[in-house]
Amino acid sequence: MKSYFSILTVVCSVLFGACKSQKEDTHKETVSAEVEEVKSEPATPAKQGSKIRFKTNLGDILIELNAEKAPITVANFLKYAAEKHYDNTVFHRVIDGFMIQGGGFALEGTKIVEKKTGAGIQNESQNGLSNDKGTIAMARTNDPNSATAQFFINVADNSSLNYPNHNGYAVFGKVIEGMDVVEKIKAVETTSKNLTMLHPHTGQPLEQPAGDVPTESIIIESAVIE
Repeated sequence: MKSYFSILTVVCSVLFGACKSQKEDTHKETVSAEVEEVKSEPATPAKQGSKIRFKTNLGDILIELNAEKAPITVANFLKYAAEKHYDNTVFHRVIDGFMIQGGGFALEGTKIVEKKTGAGIQNESQNGLSNDKGTIAMARTNDPNSATAQFFINVADNSSLNYPNHNGYAVFGKVIEGMDVVEKIKAVETTSKNLTMLHPHTGQPLEQPAGDVPTESIIIESAVIE
């Protein structure tokens, strides 16, 4: 199923359960995202210097997007933001010392439910940007071109996620305000919970266990383009 949130093995990226969360296992793991048919170009053109403000229940995070280095990724990200896809989603996977991941699941009552997305985009991991602390990158499955809406913010220098390691994870911006909020999020208590994911072929909702889920939901109330 579409398990964007796991930086784990291919099996874990499909099942989203019983997965390792240790940073040292990154060489065997994948930051997972929904698997869809790949498209090479999103419809919306990107503009260099665009910013996104995530308003969360722990404070604001302002991200500067690098459309010069990652034009396809930024255009795709802005499209989801303009469509309000990120509003009322949660950071569903948090690993202190590694990354915080969100953009793919929303709260529906007491359940955390996967949102539908479009097709995967071309992986721009060879753009010269590194997965350093404070950068934002696309989550995906083991398929390099499967990233859709999910993203993660690095809370450490994660060189193991850079190209050519496992085709790399595409960095497309950096936090310029609100790193203190990122620090708060990375330190929250986490647990194992069942998440509702969509079957990659039928779209049917399926309950699957997931690790590293915040005990108290960290909500992106809105994502505003600035």
